[in-house]
Amino acid sequence: MTPEGRRGRPQAPGVSTRRWRDGHWDDAEDRLAAEEPLHDVELALGLLWSEGVITAPDQVLRVRVSAEAGEPENGSIEGGSTGAGPAGARLVDADLVESNQVDVHVAPGAGRRPERTFLSSSACGVCGATTIEDLARGFAALPPGPQVDPTVLVDLARRLRAHQSIFESTGGLHAAGLFTTTGESVTVREDVGRHNAVDKVVGRALLDGRLPCSDKVLVVSGRGGYEIVQKAVAAGIPLVAAVGAPSSLAVATARTFNLTLAGFLRDGRFNVYSSPERLTP
Repeated sequence: MTPEGRRGRPQAPGVSTRRWRDGHWDDAEDRLAAEEPLHDVELALGLLWSEGVITAPDQVLRVRVSAEAGEPENGSIEGGSTGAGPAGARLVDADLVESNQVDVHVAPGAGRRPERTFLSSSACGVCGATTIEDLARGFAALPPGPQVDPTVLVDLARRLRAHQSIFESTGGLHAAGLFTTTGESVTVREDVGRHNAVDKVVGRALLDGRLPCSDKVLVVSGRGGYEIVQKAVAAGIPLVAAVGAPSSLAVATARTFNLTLAGFLRDGRFNVYSSPERLTP
């Protein structure tokens, strides 16, 4: 995942390279998407929400981060029943945990007990519940609506790309964006892992008190894999559009939970694999 700078932007380090072009070598400077095990608050909370470990904002009692995590000057969120909760959290006690670490304290009995080790990486593959049946134990099918104009949907890939500032300099990051049904950008996050970018978007929605996102559209820059659909179901997002192809498990999951899944969102077109009724004729 990408380290966040003090102003919240991932840093793109430079590296010297040898480049083969037009039949000869030359020296060139390239920009790379930085990758290291840094956990920011949005990603950590989004991952815990997607896993069902927390199911309500007030279950988060305290979050501590290191000074290097790029959060505000103070480094701990205090919420829960004794504080303002994530949506109005205040930050205290910077640099209380090791570098590249987030320490989340949840209320007793909150959500389900995690069934795996929570080491989030940019290549963790299926990052949530491993079966549709497992996912159904924690989340219900999505209700009908909202209605989305297909002409709005076809433009969202371009709008997502317009917010990918780090991709423009590195070419090495995925993005996830939360949009309104009329195409207005709510949150866009980048990361080496597309599932991590989705966790950041969900975590931001949790901090802002927007969950469930029942009137929003999630757009991802890569393929529409199972882990993307799983995280959308957990966040109550009814429509997911991917620039790339969906997987068979993603389609099966989307159909089980009444989630509208679109793929190949580019060049003014897309395919719909489940619940097409949300897209107006």
